[in-house]
Amino acid sequence: MIEGSCHCGAVRIEVDEAPTAVTDCNCSICRRLGGLWFYPHPLQVRIEGEGATVPYVQGDRTLALHHCEACGCTTHWRSLEPGGGERMGVNARMFNPQVVAAVKVRRLDGADTWTYLDE
Repeated sequence: MIEGSCHCGAVRIEVDEAPTAVTDCNCSICRRLGGLWFYPHPLQVRIEGEGATVPYVQGDRTLALHHCEACGCTTHWRSLEPGGGERMGVNARMFNPQVVAAVKVRRLDGADTWTYLDE
């Protein structure tokens, strides 16, 4: 199990297992956020203080990106698609840096081809 939080601690995240890889996406929002995403099943994630987050829904309106209303850290996203309840992303930057140091960083071309550039 790994535990993390936003900068001010208002939002705390617990995930059953550490990621084996994270995604660095270059789409219009991710490249600005600087997040590193991993994708556990929502049942493996517990978020305390999610009421302290503000969702941002952009573009095609398929994701709600949640950020702490106090410190601004983007902590996770949830799918807004019908039947998308099993999809979510968690920002690995909210965890101890050793979590990220120990895993492969995959580069996703979300700006154009939606393919991984490291394949």
